[in-house]
Amino acid sequence: MNTPTRSNVQGQRIRAIGLTVTNCDRSWNFYTQALLFELVSDITIEGQNYSELEDVTGAKIRIVTLRLGDEFIQLMEYLNVEGKPIPSDSQSNDLWFQHLAIVVSDMDRAYTHLRSFPIEPISVAPQTILSANEASGGVRAFKFKDPDGHDLELICFPPDKGQDKWHQKSERLFLGIDHSAIAVSNTEQSLDFYCDLLGMQIDSRSLNWRATQTRLDNLPGAEVRITGLRPVQEGVGIELLDYILPGKGRTMPSDWKSCDIAHMQIELVVNDIEQAVEILRQNGVQFVSPRVVQFTDSASFYRQGCLVKDPDGHAILLIAE
Repeated sequence: MNTPTRSNVQGQRIRAIGLTVTNCDRSWNFYTQALLFELVSDITIEGQNYSELEDVTGAKIRIVTLRLGDEFIQLMEYLNVEGKPIPSDSQSNDLWFQHLAIVVSDMDRAYTHLRSFPIEPISVAPQTILSANEASGGVRAFKFKDPDGHDLELICFPPDKGQDKWHQKSERLFLGIDHSAIAVSNTEQSLDFYCDLLGMQIDSRSLNWRATQTRLDNLPGAEVRITGLRPVQEGVGIELLDYILPGKGRTMPSDWKSCDIAHMQIELVVNDIEQAVEILRQNGVQFVSPRVVQFTDSASFYRQGCLVKDPDGHAILLIAE
């Protein structure tokens, strides 16, 4: 990536993660019943500014906002456009892969609860990372898919791992969202984008492999280099998944749009959106929005927004609140 100007832009925090869905009612039911999210709002938006933001002509979008603990997701249903489904043979090393890691206080109880719903499992069962892995040893995880095929993960941290907030005493079984993990083709290239240009910080590094990772990903011989990133403020992070074995999967198709069901967008609050956009343009970043889009209607979630793509095509929505 050409880098004539480096950034002092700071990604302050991840406000929410948006998922394009086929049917908001079906997804709403799943997330609130199977994962115990709570409804925040249910609105329908349309207009030129939203069409420009997402690069979908005449977009009319129903957005259901759900909350789990301190974190938010937005279910986005395009009411006047039929998006392409997620490929049914998607795997964790395909470069469109992205999941939400949902923290639970008791993996066995959460897994039992979840299995009472019609999920599509990825992992054969909850897996425990071996203690030989200094960064992740003792973490328990289980991967599965939501009704549209979006990838999700239950994660349970031992006392010496994870953010302090996950170890506070709570009666709740499902606690919140720790991170969104994305498959990447080159860790250094992604760090250039997320750290050098957007001001995120490296929080952790690990190498996960052996039979445990194979059973977790349902990917034979899986070996993955994982780099955890956090914005300036506490909250949801991003994990970069760089698969060494079985190697990189398929690249994200160039014609996928925001209305396609594989689309997920990380909403990153930045301290100066105009400066961020200018720096990203100078460094050859791919833009979805043609410009910084202004929002003045009362239904909008932020004042300004601009949708860009990271080096592998994952969507990042820069916002000014």
